[in-house]
Amino acid sequence: MATAVLLPWLLWLVLSLIALYLLDLFAHARRGLPPGPRPLPLIGSLHLLGGQPHRSLARLAKIHGPIMSLRLGSVTTVVVSSPDAAREFLQKHDAVFANRSVPDAIGDHARNSVPWLPHSARWRALRKIMATELFAPHRLDALQGLRREKVQELVDHVGRLARESAAVDVGRVVFTTGLNLLSRTMFSRDLTSLEDHGGSKEFQEVVTEIMETAGSPNLSDFFPALAAVDPQRLRQKLAGLFARLHQLFDVEVNRRLRERDAGEPRKNDFLDLLLDATGGGLTTAGLDRDTLRSFFTEEDRSLDLFAAGSDTSSSTVEWAMVELLRNPVSMAKLSNELVEVIGSRRKIEESDIGQLPYLQAVIKETFRLHPPVPLLLPRQAEAATEIMGYMIPKGARVLINVWAMGRDNDIWPEPEKFMPERFLESMIDFRGGDFELIPFGAGRRICPGMALATRMVHLVLASLLNQFKWRLPAEVERNGVEMAEKFGVTLKKASPLCAIATPI
Repeated sequence: MATAVLLPWLLWLVLSLIALYLLDLFAHARRGLPPGPRPLPLIGSLHLLGGQPHRSLARLAKIHGPIMSLRLGSVTTVVVSSPDAAREFLQKHDAVFANRSVPDAIGDHARNSVPWLPHSARWRALRKIMATELFAPHRLDALQGLRREKVQELVDHVGRLARESAAVDVGRVVFTTGLNLLSRTMFSRDLTSLEDHGGSKEFQEVVTEIMETAGSPNLSDFFPALAAVDPQRLRQKLAGLFARLHQLFDVEVNRRLRERDAGEPRKNDFLDLLLDATGGGLTTAGLDRDTLRSFFTEEDRSLDLFAAGSDTSSSTVEWAMVELLRNPVSMAKLSNELVEVIGSRRKIEESDIGQLPYLQAVIKETFRLHPPVPLLLPRQAEAATEIMGYMIPKGARVLINVWAMGRDNDIWPEPEKFMPERFLESMIDFRGGDFELIPFGAGRRICPGMALATRMVHLVLASLLNQFKWRLPAEVERNGVEMAEKFGVTLKKASPLCAIATPI
């Protein structure tokens, strides 16, 4: 009897779901959206993402094309997977897609952060401060001595480990070097030391967790109606992680304010410049304490300036070292170039980088295979726009899959192979003009810290290889290097690279 009563209801439910599914397909075609996988009722194509969305979306793009639309939950998402299509969104129609689609987990931090603010007068003012006072060429040139000092500390630390025959956690030591470089630039103080394994590791773990949390699939982003309850507690978790960083930066700001009150000499670092912009206080010119925090904890290409300068750069150096250790011919070519141009006795200067074409090719090839931010930061359509014959609806979320572009065999011969030689005769660069290789993005929201990041990555990698020969531990040599990725906002190596250095 119960079965007879339930059967009509079950039949009605099945027919309703089928009807909704067919209506969705009809609406998709009628709106002129780009092609894409057929969505399931309610969840759309969420089941296709998996734990490595950059790879899943790349596979789908091979089926559906370089501009692909998916319904992820209730949100229309457009995925761009070719240089020509990326140029349409990030150059030709850059103004329409200049705003970000802000992940719900970011929460209140989006109100003051350069990457997440809408394209507005406030965003332009904050970006201008970064461009003219932090990353301007004259400022970077003036800080060459500081970068040289930090890299020498790294070389000395690796030398001590080499004498002890201890393995080097490449990602950690490069992260700490980048972290202290930025903290000296910002606050004129080191936040940790290479010898302080606990302090630097804790900071790195917090930053890594921020990246992973912010990049985690979140029901609130796919079903905005659920955002009020934060069902996965990601917004709550990220707020707690940011609070830990805020405590650290508040200490530095409060210390500097006390020093100013006591009449102590200026340090002329970035914090002094920001305090000058506020007239010495924290309430004028729109630069309150939250905005000051945002400069120290939020920067384009990732969630925060310290992460952009330390986490993403250290990840790039780590991936480059992994690839070189797996490809001894490339390692030998780069080592020989360094000996011929620099010599093992002389410290590398930033001015030497232009004379090291194979080093530059190695970095480009690393960016191609292992872009720091595989899907860039999401954009959002401010108006319905026709691109390459398809209609991109207002409010659509747009993802640029630079990882897929780097593995496209229509662009790169043997795309899965690490071959720096492909760039020796090529004019392709990564500064936003050549859309085959845009690890820093392109257009008006290109990463403002690109100039500093590229200087550091080249200098650190060259210094490590010019002073030491490197090998893998015997067990890793036997079993092979683990190449698994850990997906988040940034694309990190899942297990740290520990290698053994021998002084040259």
